[in-house]
Parts: sequence; structure tokens; C-alpha cells
Amino acid sequence: MATKNRSQWISPGADGEFTGRGSGPMTADCSFCQIITGALGVPTVFQDAISWAFLDYRPLFPGHTLLVPRLHVETLTDLPQELVAPLFSNLRLLTRAVELGCDSDGSFVAMNNRVSQSVPHLHIHIVPRRKKDGLKGFFWPRQKYGAGEPEETAQRIRHALAGMVQSQE
Repeated sequence: MATKNRSQWISPGADGEFTGRGSGPMTADCSFCQIITGALGVPTVFQDAISWAFLDYRPLFPGHTLLVPRLHVETLTDLPQELVAPLFSNLRLLTRAVELGCDSDGSFVAMNNRVSQSVPHLHIHIVPRRKKDGLKGFFWPRQKYGAGEPEETAQRIRHALAGMVQSQE
């Protein structure tokens, strides 16, 4: 069986919907699909043909970023093999950008598959961490951003990302 090239997996069909193996079209009831289509405005830190990254609206710490594939899939095992490497390449880049942009000591990267997955669209959490930040185990209190803080935090991450991309050229 022939596999589709990457652009076929991520390009909208004639009806404007993104579809792929193990997935369905972007749906109006998926908040992450709404973010990708622009129906929901959130502070975006990165986007390309494969994925979209934006700040979590209830972060563990400021800078808590979510990376999602543009293709609507529920779990990692639903993601077409052709998109795994590019998605994780973006994850690697964003993890460093979050650490630099948030001046953190490190980061926590995690993903749920169905259990504890608040939105049924594959997403990867990138959480900036500091030594003695109080997070222990997996029972973490969520916070809310203050006025203007989401965009300011997103800008710091975008700035760090731009510097990283320039240094790679």
C-alpha cells in the first residue's frame, strides 16, 4: 500500500478540511481545531505546515505551551508515521525556546493518550520548570494568567525561538 507524502496528510481537501489516517476532519466542537482555524484566539508561539503551538489557558507555570498537530488525531498512535518525526522535531525546538523564553532551569514534556486527556486532539505539554518550584508527582494546581501576561509570555518564547532559528541558519 502506498503512503501519502507529508503534504497530502496536512493539506486541506477540496472541502477545506484536514483529514488523514486515524483521524477525522477538523471539527467545530474541538477547541484545538478551532484554535488552528482561527475561530478561537489564543497567544500562539509557533506554527508551521505540521503543527501549531500556543499557551495553555490554565498553565502550571507561565509559559506552559501546548503543541498540537494540525491534523485532527486523538492520540499519538493515530498520528501518521510520516508526521511523527516532524512533530517531534518541532517539539525539540519549542522545548528549548520555552526554557530560554521563560528563563527556566529545565522543562517537563508530557502527553496523555485518552486517560486524563482534556481535549481529544493529540497535544504535548511543554512546561517550564525551576528547581524547588513545588511540583511533585502529577497533582499540580493550575494557575491563571494575569492581565497582559499571556501575550507577554508568548512574545518571550517567540523571541527565543527566532534567535534559535537564526543561529541554525
